[in-house]
Amino acid sequence: MNSQQPSGMNTSATESARSPQSGSEPGVRAKAGEAVSKLADVAQQAGSQAKQAASSLASDANQRAKGFLNQQVASGADLVGHVADSVRSAADNLDHSAPQIANLVRGAAERVEEFSDDMRGKSVDELMRTASDFTRRQPALVFGLASLAGFVLLRVLKSNSPDNSRDGHRGAERFERSRQFHGV
Repeated sequence: MNSQQPSGMNTSATESARSPQSGSEPGVRAKAGEAVSKLADVAQQAGSQAKQAASSLASDANQRAKGFLNQQVASGADLVGHVADSVRSAADNLDHSAPQIANLVRGAAERVEEFSDDMRGKSVDELMRTASDFTRRQPALVFGLASLAGFVLLRVLKSNSPDNSRDGHRGAERFERSRQFHGV
């Protein structure tokens, strides 16, 4: 029985030693769970505030960009109006020497002025919608104009490329060498 008593004491001592830990483990776990939950809530609130701030900044930037573009459209409309005035002046100068051409130029000036008036009365969003509608109605024309513009741009860039100027310089050097060779 002596052998069982110490063993029983050990068991009760072990149980008494475990019971405070067992009682504190769920408390610590509960507190840790609460802390994690609070931390998650704070992180979610911070994320929500960051999204709101970013959305607000993006909206402000979008409004500023639209305001700037609307100003540029108005400036462009004014410029087109000045071009129409210049074309009218050219038509007036042509009246004496070529009245038929002057009438054609005046008609072009009127169309340019109408275009200017249309631009002046529209916002960037309206111009984009108009361009989109035109593209839907006349896709072949838009594709053709884009192709033509690309071709012209390619030709302009190719004619101004530094490689062409170097090739021209090399050609001049070859010509000089051939003149020296032939004794000219």
